[in-house]
Amino acid sequence: MQHRVREHIPATTGLLTAVSLALVFGAALGAIPGTVLPRAPGWFVDAIPHVNAVLSALAIGTIAGGIHAIRRGRVGRHRALMLITFSLFATFLVLYLYRVVLEGPAAFPGPETVYTYVYLPILAIHVLLAILTIPLVYYVLLLAWTHSVAELPSTRHATVGRVAAALWLISFTLGEVVYALLYLFY
Repeated sequence: MQHRVREHIPATTGLLTAVSLALVFGAALGAIPGTVLPRAPGWFVDAIPHVNAVLSALAIGTIAGGIHAIRRGRVGRHRALMLITFSLFATFLVLYLYRVVLEGPAAFPGPETVYTYVYLPILAIHVLLAILTIPLVYYVLLLAWTHSVAELPSTRHATVGRVAAALWLISFTLGEVVYALLYLFY
């Protein structure tokens, strides 16, 4: 399988991206009925945004640590931290989708002016960067999975990885701002 994926990294990236975005938009737009999922206790569903804020903060730390590690030539540490980041992201996404399918997107509880001029622009940039980051992350992960460390310099792993890491950091950080506006400030 690894060999097959190696020969079709752009196509595999596209497929994984399409499935991921279909799930996200299907959940956010209400196309996935809440009845298809088992209902967790209310305390669990209510805790998801707070757990996701912690997961995002940890992901910011692991991305920064991964960047630091690769700049120091610590490939094994970089790899471990980026896999942890992806695991944190996947956990975040599963929890987020679960809650959105059951409850719908969170409504902004603050004033209309803050909603229009602060919250919506931050949310829009966060969502746009998250959408742009997904294929980049899949691409660099697939390159890392299908190539040896010695082969990676002959790929676009480092170039695309720098862009993916930067966008991912900004997206996670803006996600923290969205969380703060929804659950801490208002």
